[in-house]
Amino acid sequence: MRIGLYPGTFDPITLGHIDIIRRACSLVDRLVIGVAINRDKGPLFDLETRVAMVEAECVPIGRACGVEIVAHPFDNLLIQCAADVDASVIIRGLRAVSDFEYEFQMVGMNRAMNDDIETVFLMADTQYQAIASRLVKEIARLGGDVSGFVPPRVVEALTRLYGAAERPRRAAVAEGG
Repeated sequence: MRIGLYPGTFDPITLGHIDIIRRACSLVDRLVIGVAINRDKGPLFDLETRVAMVEAECVPIGRACGVEIVAHPFDNLLIQCAADVDASVIIRGLRAVSDFEYEFQMVGMNRAMNDDIETVFLMADTQYQAIASRLVKEIARLGGDVSGFVPPRVVEALTRLYGAAERPRRAAVAEGG
C-alpha cells in the first residue's frame, strides 16, 4: 500500500490545499493529511476545528477517488510523523518559485534523517497559486469576500469568527458614522 503524507497547518484549509489533495490521490492508496499543531504560528482555529475542517472537506474526496484519506494531528518532526504513519512519500504543494528554496532545504534535511522517505512536489493549479491561508484570514478579518478561496464551510467558520465584529463597523460606515 502506498501511503502519502500531506502536511500543513491548514489554518484554514483552502481551495489550493484541496487541489493538491485531489491530485495527490492519484499517487497513493492512503493519504494522511498531517495537521500540524505548530503553536509558534499562533493558529486562528484550534486543532480540533482544523482537523474537523480537513475531514469534512477531504473524506468525501477520498471516497470519490477510491483513496482512504485521514486527518492526523502532529507536533513532532515532519520526517518522524511520516515514519509514524508509515508514509513512503511526503507530498508538498508549491505555489511559486519562492516556495521552492524553503522546500529544497527541508527535503535535504529530511533525507539526511531518513532517506527511505521521498518528497514529491505538486505545483498548485494556476487558479490557486495566489491563495495563502494567511491572506485568506486577513481578507476575512477586514470584511472581504473569501468565497473564491476556501470551501463554503470555511467561509461560514470565518464569518462566525469575524462577521459579528465587522458588521457593526460596516453598518456605521454605511450610515456615515
